[in-house]
Amino acid sequence: MERIGLFIDGANVYAAAKRLGWNFDHRKILEHFAGMGALYNAFYYTAVPAQIDDKQKRFVDALTYMGYTVRTRPLRENTDEHGDTSRRASLDIELVTDLLTTESRYDVAVLLSGDGDFERPVEVLRARGKRVIVASIPEMTSYELRNAADEYVDLASIREQVERPGYRLPSEGTNGRTEGRAHDRELRAAFYSAGAGDDR
Repeated sequence: MERIGLFIDGANVYAAAKRLGWNFDHRKILEHFAGMGALYNAFYYTAVPAQIDDKQKRFVDALTYMGYTVRTRPLRENTDEHGDTSRRASLDIELVTDLLTTESRYDVAVLLSGDGDFERPVEVLRARGKRVIVASIPEMTSYELRNAADEYVDLASIREQVERPGYRLPSEGTNGRTEGRAHDRELRAAFYSAGAGDDR
């Protein structure tokens, strides 16, 4: 039985849910991909406010109780010359570190992200004999990352297995196909400025 390592880019998954107009049940995501073999570990990466509120704390606690190893970073506030404030954070380094330092413990890495920045780490893992599955939605997945993976899963195709019934997010629509890192970063920025959370 193959050992599975699950790595979830929380910002990317939240942005995908906004695009699709329906939300993910993180317990079902865990169960779905764990069903592919023997789960080694499931990592979830999310930004949190500098002063974490009860809502965000409940979300992180719920993920932990489900069985996730949660990695967090505080949001950083930046004010531009016009006085506009934006909040940003990136957990790419944490995700890549876990991908590479735990590789001896899994045979298959399942990466829920469409971020092209992960292309090179995926290539490294495959060169070391690991199988890599990327799961996201096509309009948010860079060509380079999809090409680097062994297998691609469109999250919309497994809706019945991973949806949180009765819980909808306002859809951003999917007019046109936009690829590339710049678009992905825009979605991440929107996620972080919204508070980086799954309303629970």
